[in-house]
Amino acid sequence: MKILEIFWSLQGEGRNQGRPCLFIRLAGCNLHCHWCDTPGAHENGIEMSLETILEQVWRLNPPYVCITGGEPLLQGDELEPLLLSLSRRGTMIDIETNGTIDFTRFQPYASICMDVKCPSSGERSDVTLIPAIRPQDSVKFVVSDETDCRYAQEIMELHRIKGEIFFSPVFGSDYQQITKYILTNNIPVRFQIQLHKILGVK
Repeated sequence: MKILEIFWSLQGEGRNQGRPCLFIRLAGCNLHCHWCDTPGAHENGIEMSLETILEQVWRLNPPYVCITGGEPLLQGDELEPLLLSLSRRGTMIDIETNGTIDFTRFQPYASICMDVKCPSSGERSDVTLIPAIRPQDSVKFVVSDETDCRYAQEIMELHRIKGEIFFSPVFGSDYQQITKYILTNNIPVRFQIQLHKILGVK
């Protein structure tokens, strides 16, 4: 499996924001979002065996692990044995995905956070995957302006989303404009600024 980094930090976003978390960041991505905050994820990373990865994980014995990227599901065949080992240990697992690859085979092991790409990203997610989102999963819209908010609202109106929904502003964008849009239009989402960016941690 190609790994970019494994690191211990606080979860900066999503349902578990603020929890201590071990991040396993897989290398490689099939998108090039304009505002990508982890451009290094497009690199090849370091080839690591399942045993080597688990050795690092068990050394810290984390109760909570987040699998992220890049796009981690590009390495789905290698990822599944890792998820199986973690779930057997009773580890809580989140997977962050850009919503371009079917994630249903991984749902028995983990909570899915589907990042639905908005116009400002320059990319598109496969919104036909949204019906597979369960109550324990979530959908995130990274928004930079009213155009993004309007697009997200349209997606929410077209698809019944069973999981929690987040509006996460692009770091440094006009937060007040986005919160005003949410309140004016009574959008049933949770507004969430990236905590790790505010704290200055990974």
